[in-house]
Amino acid sequence: MRIALLSPIAWRTPPRHYGPWENVVSLLTEGLVHRGIDVTLFATGDSVTGATLQSVCAKGYEEDTGIIPKVWECLHISALFEQAEQFDLIHNHFDYLPLSYSAMTATPIISTIHGFSSPGILPVYEKYNTRVHYVSISDADRAASLDYLATVHHGIDLAQFSFQAEPEDYLLFFGRIHKDKGAREAIEIAKTCEIKLLMAGIVQDESYFKQYVEPELAPGKIEFIGSVGPEQRDVLLGGARALLHPIFFNEPFGLSVIESMACGTPVIAFNRGSMPELIEHGRNGFLVDDVAQAVAAVGQLSELQRADCRQHVEQFFSVDRMVDDYLKLYRQVIDKTTHSL
Repeated sequence: MRIALLSPIAWRTPPRHYGPWENVVSLLTEGLVHRGIDVTLFATGDSVTGATLQSVCAKGYEEDTGIIPKVWECLHISALFEQAEQFDLIHNHFDYLPLSYSAMTATPIISTIHGFSSPGILPVYEKYNTRVHYVSISDADRAASLDYLATVHHGIDLAQFSFQAEPEDYLLFFGRIHKDKGAREAIEIAKTCEIKLLMAGIVQDESYFKQYVEPELAPGKIEFIGSVGPEQRDVLLGGARALLHPIFFNEPFGLSVIESMACGTPVIAFNRGSMPELIEHGRNGFLVDDVAQAVAAVGQLSELQRADCRQHVEQFFSVDRMVDDYLKLYRQVIDKTTHSL
């Protein structure tokens, strides 16, 4: 089985700090290689992988501002499709643009949809609905106009996350600094509870940061750490009493949620998008509707067992489970394509 995996080129695969799509592609790639699958990874030239690496773009365009994203995205995608016949299957993690190349090859294509940035991109997915096999990353993140092969929840490498039975005395916000992620509300929750809040992530909306986050920063009370790498992420997640996830959009998945639980840290999340598929209310976190309910949930954290949080991830969100799910789909699609020839 020869598989081509198409990763985004915003960041390195795997990312040094931020880059959720690249992170998932890396975990899947290395898991497949470990199973003995012949994988070619199309990613940035500085990517780190046990697969065969092919690249046209030396670095991610978010890390090298001299790169014009659309130019190198076109070169990156075409590099794969110009040799598509060498593979038994192409697995696209690059959003909608590669779909427009799909009629140029007989090689079957699976496209994992990591979320819809706008309803405006749906016409591309709809046009290739009968040609490309779509996979959703949660049942909540599906478009009614599309057909889906399956839902495959993300998995994580549990070895990267240390279980911490006893937390320190702080709450954690871990994500993009943007109104969709509820950074402002996380601050409000922590201030109301009078518990220290640590905030980590990239600043995606500078004006939002300056208006709602920066004025609240105070040593020992509200502290902004910035974007962090895997080692510091592990320490921050494991030490928190809870991860605050007061989202204001229907999040397609939420890697930080399962990463937090893998460390034993429960999650208090606004009940939107995929959250009910990740969090078992009252066992490994709380699903709430507003700030007031989140504050009340902080007071109920002692009712939860941190070991249950870890066990939940081990049972449902391991990288091995994700690899198993995708391998079944690969074989299903390849077998169907072979018999239709």
